[in-house]
Amino acid sequence: MRSSEAWAGGRGCGDRGAYRLRLRDRGAVTAEAAVVIPVLVAFAMVLLWALVAASAQIRCVDAARAGARAAARSEPEAAVLAAARDAAPPGALVAVGRAGELWRVTVEAPTPGPAALALTLRAEAAALAEDSVGRTVGGAGP
Repeated sequence: MRSSEAWAGGRGCGDRGAYRLRLRDRGAVTAEAAVVIPVLVAFAMVLLWALVAASAQIRCVDAARAGARAAARSEPEAAVLAAARDAAPPGALVAVGRAGELWRVTVEAPTPGPAALALTLRAEAAALAEDSVGRTVGGAGP
């Protein structure tokens, strides 16, 4: 037998040890795959949950901004709440309040998904009330 045949898988004298080694390691790839595949699936699920949570947080921010804009235009409180709830994720709580010249709208919503990964997402927006624009300090007008 030529040396090139031994490397090509021929049955030379020194080939018995390598053949036994291959038989012993035969199921190693299957065992490694059995461990790695569930880990990859769990990692993909966590990434998916994070994406959904980020989307819900963005919706909370958008809802708070929409509510603050509506409140700043001096719309009725029912219209402000409706504007915020329309943009908010399902199950969100919306609170509206005025502090001085600012309207503040707060939106809180739970993250979708399993209870083990539950978080409360929160966003707040403030807008200057239109009825306060143009007033001067001390009540003196132009």
